[in-house]
Amino acid sequence: MMLVWKLLRQHISVPQFIGFAFANLFGMLIVLLGYQFYCDVLPVFTSQDSFMKSDYLIVSKKIGTASSLSGRTNSFNGSEIDDFASQKFIKKIGKFTSTEYKVDANMGVNGQAVLNSELFFESVPDGFVDVPLKDWQYREGSKEVPIILPRTYINMYNFGFAQSHSLPKISDGLVGMIDFHIYIHGNGHQDEYKGKVIGFSNRLNTILVPQTFMDWSNSYYAPNEESKPTRLIVEVSNPTDDNIAKYLDNKGYEVDSDKLQTEKTTYFLKMIVTVVMAVGIIISILSFYILMLSIYLLVQKNTTKLENLLLIGYSPIRVAMPYEILTLSLNASVLVIAIIIISFTRNYYMGIIETLFPQIEDGSMWPAIMLGVVLFVFVSVMNLIAIYRKIMRIWWRKDY
Repeated sequence: MMLVWKLLRQHISVPQFIGFAFANLFGMLIVLLGYQFYCDVLPVFTSQDSFMKSDYLIVSKKIGTASSLSGRTNSFNGSEIDDFASQKFIKKIGKFTSTEYKVDANMGVNGQAVLNSELFFESVPDGFVDVPLKDWQYREGSKEVPIILPRTYINMYNFGFAQSHSLPKISDGLVGMIDFHIYIHGNGHQDEYKGKVIGFSNRLNTILVPQTFMDWSNSYYAPNEESKPTRLIVEVSNPTDDNIAKYLDNKGYEVDSDKLQTEKTTYFLKMIVTVVMAVGIIISILSFYILMLSIYLLVQKNTTKLENLLLIGYSPIRVAMPYEILTLSLNASVLVIAIIIISFTRNYYMGIIETLFPQIEDGSMWPAIMLGVVLFVFVSVMNLIAIYRKIMRIWWRKDY
């Protein structure tokens, strides 16, 4: 093997192989980094709400100038709810119930006051909240109330208050750091409660409490008030059913547009990543041809030596082995260097992403590694086949 290598390495063009290595590295970096970035960023747009299934729709009435002049209210009456529930595409329907009494609350983190304001609570039937029953219940007389906060609250704290006051950022795993105190006034009663934050919601822009607490507190603090639902939460059998959109348009109802905007953003993200990866693949293909051209030129220069080696009894496999080892070494080096560069690059952009979206999971490098291994195997196999066929042509050309 060493003797064969010494005979064949004399005509190796180092600049040609360096050019191949850089071209292949550049192409592989574009492909792997594009795919890794896509896998890391996609959860930002597609992650489902931790407490509400993705096929739930939040429905409200369209209120405009004409509706205001006509006296139309934005609340749903019983007949409207019954009509909605009778539609074939509806599996179940629930009402948002809001507080009819005064609520003051303050929120703090590590003893530092963050929020002090008058608020209101809402609730939906417990069947629509994807939380273990033991965590989402309230017993009459208890001074602790489970609550789900809108994620916008935490985003404002993380990106504004926490940075300016050198306080720790809050993520889903650190909800225990939040001190939430509730002060309720109504019907001659004034009481203080402790809010137990169990998580954050992406889809709700209100503070959610259990239905049992809402029913009891409204009857206790505002027994003479009637809560009229302004929003409905519905589960549909098929979210893509055209009848849903037709019914909503006919009734003048609308749904939250967050999901539609998310789908558009995800589509453009996929399109951009596809274009970037296509450019990287084209560069990788060109580098593949550069390598094959270098190998072919090297074999052509060594044709006489190869013929002599084959004549004295060396098999085509042994003659081709130095070129194959050289090719595999170059491809493996390119893969390792690409993974190292992507690792450093990923650490940089993930720091930015995690600052903007603390709830996102850290993920891993496995998408880029697995894709890199697949590309390495594919390109290497193609290289080995091409080299072996070139040697075999020399073998067949002579009548040994």
